[in-house]
Amino acid sequence: MYNLPLISMFNNLEQLDSVKLNFNETSVNLMNIAIAFIMFGVALGIKPQHFKDVLRNPKTVITGVVSQYVILPALTYLLVLIIKPSNTVAMGMILVAACPGGNVSNMISALSKSNVALSVSLTAITTVLCVFMTPLNFAFWGGLYARQSPLLVPITIDGLEMFRTVFIILGIPVILGMIIGYKFPKFVTKTTKYVKYSSILFFIAFIAGALAGNFNLFLKYIHLVFFIVLIHNGIAFLGGYLFPKSLKLNELDCRTISIETGIQNSGLGLALIFNPRIFPATLELGGMTFIAAWWGIWHIIAGLMLAYYWRRKPLNFIAVTNEIRVQ
Repeated sequence: MYNLPLISMFNNLEQLDSVKLNFNETSVNLMNIAIAFIMFGVALGIKPQHFKDVLRNPKTVITGVVSQYVILPALTYLLVLIIKPSNTVAMGMILVAACPGGNVSNMISALSKSNVALSVSLTAITTVLCVFMTPLNFAFWGGLYARQSPLLVPITIDGLEMFRTVFIILGIPVILGMIIGYKFPKFVTKTTKYVKYSSILFFIAFIAGALAGNFNLFLKYIHLVFFIVLIHNGIAFLGGYLFPKSLKLNELDCRTISIETGIQNSGLGLALIFNPRIFPATLELGGMTFIAAWWGIWHIIAGLMLAYYWRRKPLNFIAVTNEIRVQ
């Protein structure tokens, strides 16, 4: 039978499983600190008003949360059933989909001239919910996939340990950031922009350092995951746009929810993968690692390209186009 090159590539993903990236305990600790610092910076801007917005306009915010924590994991599950990647690549895709939105989503929303207020509110709410939703989603969809795939090597996940890790890396920094933001609003107003930008730069510097230490491996295997992440991330953006569109939300809100769904905190996924109490070091998890690592780079590139496109496609153009179609 003739195999398309892309499909054949998916069939060769098993070679990723045994790949070991050069991450030692110090690197993992630095990554955890970077993620915690980023989430602290995000939380400084979280105010009670963002949660009041849910009561004022619940449909829009709930739609964004559902898109993040229901639609994306479900679409990811369907995608792994269709393309049938290697087991650890599939679990990596499910893990990324179970993570909360990435911290750069607010910046991407601003660049695309979307609803920044909604973006910040969704980031705030999904960040708080991720302490419960990330372990729950990964356990549910990962377990469902394991039952559908008899070839899957069983991976026993300690849900309590995953919850504990997520709470330490995300929960505590978010709580501290919200408390400081509430108690010292003037101080936060002066410093929050610098904290956010420095945290993003810190994380980018860490990713760059990690790539430099694994550059040969990256060049050798990137072709195996490039198209998977491209398709997966594209589905995330598209699903995040079409789902609110089907509920008749306005264009700006659809764009914002799309960005929130397509920008994932894959750094958290890496932190979980490298935690030996969640995934024992004896397991071959190269596929999961490559998916999470490349997603962390690609979603920023894709988000910036999407922001550039939407920025050049103003709402008055969309309104005129829709009016012509109606006529």
